[in-house]
Amino acid sequence: MSVEIKERNHHLLWEPTQQDIEQSNLKSFATQVNQPLFPYERLHRWSITHIGAFWSAVWDYAELIGEKGTIAYLPGKTMKEATFFPEARLNFAENLLQGNPNKIAAYEADETGVTGQITYAELRIEVAKAQRGLRSLGVGKGDRVAGITNNNVEGLIALLATTSLGAVWTSCSPDFGAKGIVDRIGQVQPKVLIANLTYQYKQKPFDITDKVLETVEQVGSIAKVVTTLGEVEGGLTWEELLDNDAVEPVFEQIAFRDPVYILYTSGTTGLPKAIVHSVGGTLLQHVKEHQLHCNLKEEDVLFWYSNTAWMMYPWLVSGLASRASVLLYDGAPVLPDKPAHLWNIAEEVGLTHFGTSPKYLETLMKENIVLKERYPLTRLKSILSCGAPLAAEQYDWIYQTVKTDLYLASISGGTEIMGCFVMGSPIHPVKRGEISCKALGMSVDVFDDRGVAVYDQKGDLVCTQPFPSMPITFYGEGGDERYEKSYFSERPGIWTHGDFAEQTIDQTFVIYGRADTVLNPGGVRIGTAEIYRVLEQIKAVEDSIVFGLPCDNDEEIVLCVVVDELTKGLAKEIRQEIRLKASPRHVPRRIYQVADVPHTNNGKKVEGAAKTEAIGKEVKNKASIRNPECLADFTHIKKRECY
Repeated sequence: MSVEIKERNHHLLWEPTQQDIEQSNLKSFATQVNQPLFPYERLHRWSITHIGAFWSAVWDYAELIGEKGTIAYLPGKTMKEATFFPEARLNFAENLLQGNPNKIAAYEADETGVTGQITYAELRIEVAKAQRGLRSLGVGKGDRVAGITNNNVEGLIALLATTSLGAVWTSCSPDFGAKGIVDRIGQVQPKVLIANLTYQYKQKPFDITDKVLETVEQVGSIAKVVTTLGEVEGGLTWEELLDNDAVEPVFEQIAFRDPVYILYTSGTTGLPKAIVHSVGGTLLQHVKEHQLHCNLKEEDVLFWYSNTAWMMYPWLVSGLASRASVLLYDGAPVLPDKPAHLWNIAEEVGLTHFGTSPKYLETLMKENIVLKERYPLTRLKSILSCGAPLAAEQYDWIYQTVKTDLYLASISGGTEIMGCFVMGSPIHPVKRGEISCKALGMSVDVFDDRGVAVYDQKGDLVCTQPFPSMPITFYGEGGDERYEKSYFSERPGIWTHGDFAEQTIDQTFVIYGRADTVLNPGGVRIGTAEIYRVLEQIKAVEDSIVFGLPCDNDEEIVLCVVVDELTKGLAKEIRQEIRLKASPRHVPRRIYQVADVPHTNNGKKVEGAAKTEAIGKEVKNKASIRNPECLADFTHIKKRECY
């Protein structure tokens, strides 16, 4: 084991008290299933060995509404052919609307602050009205309803009303371009489109009426448009849709494996994959993660900064299935005059679980924000992070500047599984730079090129046993084959997720980035996150992107940075820091200054697009990139001046 790993494994930042452990949902779950809580690894092995018993127990523990049936799990010849709860009948919205009628179900906030709230009783009435309105438009079981929606109460009502009918919800964020929207929802042929015609970002208003009309024109299946904050000719307004006397939803019971959501991959290498997720798999996975791993309880308030296109939006919405409150925020996370704006809102609503990204935390770090000097945050229990690897220094910053008594969890999974493979738990200590454990019910491992499990060594993140939130299929022609090719072609019968990762001998995890962006100079695999981790600590670097370019039958590391001015001195400092904090192999051969770096609409860096442009090839799906104009800076980049 390297010295670096020894130091990392022994750097504890937080440990649960005995009282924390005894009062945790995980403890009460272990008691319910008559399994010892410690060692956790034994409980985990039980969860992936007795697969049916485990997921059946999750159903019972979360008190899901529906008919579970007598069979929890039927193995198949392959992972993909396994079946969960073949006799079950349930409704997604019914399970999300079972909270105390007088309790606040959702807070609503935007760039001006907290703007409203709605109780569970009020939410049920609004869903009933929207449900009747959608039914009058011919929406029924299995139909698709698409949203171009803000993260607000109307969007939540639309989602719940759709799923209450046994229909399928799919959504895009209003900041997507028309082509990006059509490339997604056009694949799944929605019957109804629900659209916000305006939104605000960084205190600027935007009108997307033209994008909505273009979408309707190009997607022939759309029979009716429902608009909020404006109207279009031939459409219905939100108020008209809800203009009826319904007061109680009627919940359509559907099979466990019937679809509830269609989500989309980023689509930076071609048309976005339309991933179909089941009602039962989504619900079970989310209540397990919320209650057992995030320790979410009825009195808590859950938040994740997300637009309505990203997987973390339905993940947030499912917090209602644990009878908790959720915070819906629409707008920019950081405002020019209020960098800590989200924390004003968090303090006002008594937030307990704050979900965010490493990029947001990096921004606060560079602004020298010390949250504990501004806010008591007495109710804050947990900070959760995903979307990219959380750097070790960000762990330090959180405990130094936010709160010392805090459960920090970096989590990692994906759109494809509607959840997480690895995450934290309320009974695990938090170790600097590490993800605490394998998620229960997820048979996670790290394999080398031989297909052998390895420890303290980088390899591919895999899953070797079935789990209920595996996709049903990819929507469209040849969907099953495309699904098989995406996750099972590399290792037949084993889910290869596409993450470059490491598991320690303590069975914690470190994610180094996507396997398809791994650098390979001199035949040594290097995760891009290892370089970003260092760059995030250099204040002069506003943003960066790194990729490999072919060079004399090898690969050289190219780094592009967004800075005020790239000088020889700054380039030297960057290389020195990378050499010191990563290794000599991580040091880039070439460093270029660019005006911006490409990101997906969900804020993830698109190394593949930058590399494709740099070698003079065409980037096929620029509609999936939030700022495609920046790619011009990367065209034949080797011909430009570098340091």
